[in-house]
Amino acid sequence: MFQKSRAILIGIARGNQMDFKDSMDELSRLSEACDIEVVGLIGQKSNPGNKSHYIGEGKVQEVFELVSENGANMVISNDELSGSQIRNLEEALNCEIIDRTVLILNIFAQRAKTKEAKLQVEIAKLYYQLPRLIGLRESLGRQGGGIGVYNRGSGETKLELDRRMIEGRISALNNELKALVLDRQNQRKRRKRTEIPVVSLVGYTNSGKSTIMNAMLDLYQLPTDKKVFEKDMLFATLETSVRRIAMTDNKSFLLTDTVGFISKLPHQLVKAFRSTLEEVSEADLIIHVVDYSNPNYKHQIEVTKETLKEIGASDIPVIYVYNKIDLVGDNISRIEEDRIYISAKNKYGIDKLVYAIQQSAFPVYVDCEMLIPYDKGDVVSYLNDSANIKSTEYLEDGVFISLEAKQADYEKFKQYSRQISLNS
Repeated sequence: MFQKSRAILIGIARGNQMDFKDSMDELSRLSEACDIEVVGLIGQKSNPGNKSHYIGEGKVQEVFELVSENGANMVISNDELSGSQIRNLEEALNCEIIDRTVLILNIFAQRAKTKEAKLQVEIAKLYYQLPRLIGLRESLGRQGGGIGVYNRGSGETKLELDRRMIEGRISALNNELKALVLDRQNQRKRRKRTEIPVVSLVGYTNSGKSTIMNAMLDLYQLPTDKKVFEKDMLFATLETSVRRIAMTDNKSFLLTDTVGFISKLPHQLVKAFRSTLEEVSEADLIIHVVDYSNPNYKHQIEVTKETLKEIGASDIPVIYVYNKIDLVGDNISRIEEDRIYISAKNKYGIDKLVYAIQQSAFPVYVDCEMLIPYDKGDVVSYLNDSANIKSTEYLEDGVFISLEAKQADYEKFKQYSRQISLNS
């Protein structure tokens, strides 16, 4: 019968103690997302002298006692551990040792659905394993007894073989990923040629990005099969979803939803998911979604800002959307400076968000009139699909249209036009 893992959480408090508590609470949620039962917690104030076991000798003994008392079979560290730290803790505590990074990687592995996401997660796991081969000697210990020069040499050979196998696997997976990345890059190039603005939803994991996307799809009555998966859990979304939002004035924008961020997001994941996160770095506008009901939302904002900086997206215009106002007893959606307060679940304020996107994301539009000959019906058809047509008259020498057109379309058809004004 399957035995559920029971874990003790350990962590080191650095700086603000309240941040440490929030971080450990989040570690507990990550553990639960991996179906691990948390049965105890031990923290220690920062002590840079504890390199071999992550925590000090006294704390190691406390953890050992807590493991025994609670029947725990696992200890989870809030920080990334080296191979030697994992080995030393396993020897001292006689149980499995993992860290926050492994938890996040496991969640990603469970949630990955597309081929691209699965490749990215496997690459990230291998990047994590590579520097830990030296400290993790299980494979070396299985080679036989003795501590002489011969055995040491065979161990080094096995270590080198392991390293080469992992590096070879990473190279093979990266080659597979390149083809998928090329497809994604070509898609982005095609989008740029259409001059349709790209708006990216970003934010801390579980802030409500997918719920906002689905609320917009409902607002514009898109088919239900266009909706994205949404659930109240960490990392519900790993794959990038792109949906075209067509508004009533023939203006459209592409809305993208991608993986959420988290404190101490493993650099292996950022590296492996680089191609996915490029969707954000090439956006025209970022919608930074904030879980306003989370007591730690200000810290989550800073984490998201730092991640955006890391992927080269810190200079893109941003609208801050404070979501889940219904959970703080506030059902009044409103706009304050660069902030919009909404409840995506209850669809409060989605119209205000769309209006803000219209004001921020769209290219320059030209208010103009055009007289298009009857033998240029293809031009009339194109403008009916691409511009905001205000009025149409059928005159003796052609179709007279009053319209609002993108600057590029105005330049393309200006031989038929007279400009009235520019709108942005």
